[in-house]
Amino acid sequence: MANLRFEAVAKRFGSTSVLEGFDLEIADGEFLVVVGPSGCGKSTLLRLLAGLEEPSAGKICIGDQEVQDLAPKARDVAMVFQSYALYPHMTVRRNIAFGLEMRGLPKAAIAEQVLAAARQLGLEDLLDRRPAELSGGQRQRVAVGRAIVRQPKVFLFDEPLSNLDAALRVQMRAELTALQKRLGTTTLYVTHDQVEAMTMGDRVAVMEGGKLLQCATPRELYERPANLFVARFLGTPAMNLLSASLGSDGRSLDIGGQHLPLPSPFSEIALGPAGRPLLFGLRPEAVHTPDDTQTSRPTLRAEVEFIEELGHESLVHARLAANRLTARCAPRQVPKLGAQVDFTLDLRAAHLFDPTTSRRIETAAA
Repeated sequence: MANLRFEAVAKRFGSTSVLEGFDLEIADGEFLVVVGPSGCGKSTLLRLLAGLEEPSAGKICIGDQEVQDLAPKARDVAMVFQSYALYPHMTVRRNIAFGLEMRGLPKAAIAEQVLAAARQLGLEDLLDRRPAELSGGQRQRVAVGRAIVRQPKVFLFDEPLSNLDAALRVQMRAELTALQKRLGTTTLYVTHDQVEAMTMGDRVAVMEGGKLLQCATPRELYERPANLFVARFLGTPAMNLLSASLGSDGRSLDIGGQHLPLPSPFSEIALGPAGRPLLFGLRPEAVHTPDDTQTSRPTLRAEVEFIEELGHESLVHARLAANRLTARCAPRQVPKLGAQVDFTLDLRAAHLFDPTTSRRIETAAA
């Protein structure tokens, strides 16, 4: 096992910059998930580490060794691809064993290691089948088995669950996470699915436009997004972001002609002149339909536009001037379409963002 380090890494294809000045360190044994929209550079990052691409600048280290100039086979990494990349003419047994055969290991040692990997992944009864005879989830397990049997320093996963149906993705998320914890192998996992990222990673690195925007634990990313992109990208439904301005008293916000007290601890810092544009952020679970137990909380009045019924809860979508407001609520608390509703707000969970820089405004308590 080993730690990983990217130092000022750049990757350009002609005049197109995919990564520029990228810095990231991953601890020994850590499960780090890289998430971001398509084209943000996350798969390129993985390919650079695997040796399938060469960096235009910077250093890539596995442990104490720089590897950017090493051949892929010399890096001691194992990669699981989105397409599984199994050999269709080989049995499951041969697919898992192939890398060990290429290393020239004795047949008895190969058989023992293949069986051990198959047991970990529940593949013992499938060893003599070919990939065409397997389900998507079984093929994915075989691809993982081929990686773990090599006992590499680093596992690399390139969107391995994207070809599976929703229910199987949930199952495989849990299985892969548990497997990584048992093995303790340093893992870099790339996905565009925020749910995968938030449920699997010890830490999550959010990328956009070839840049690392924030790297933190899932809880910290959700509760303390560093900027507007992270706030919008993580969370389903997304964070409410309402256009606001600083009130004339410096202690309130004007949102669509309605006034809110400035959330604490923002009231303790200087936010600038009256009328300063701000973005007020609040997760939908901190927005509630009227409830007798919340009468002391501040409110915003908005018109209900549509409702999503999810069974265990409902999402109420409303309009406030030019803003959209989403609230989570229990099914029994759902208002009527078109109703003017005074939504109560839990300002303890509020954020303020600078619309010019897109950065979250930090406070002394942060």
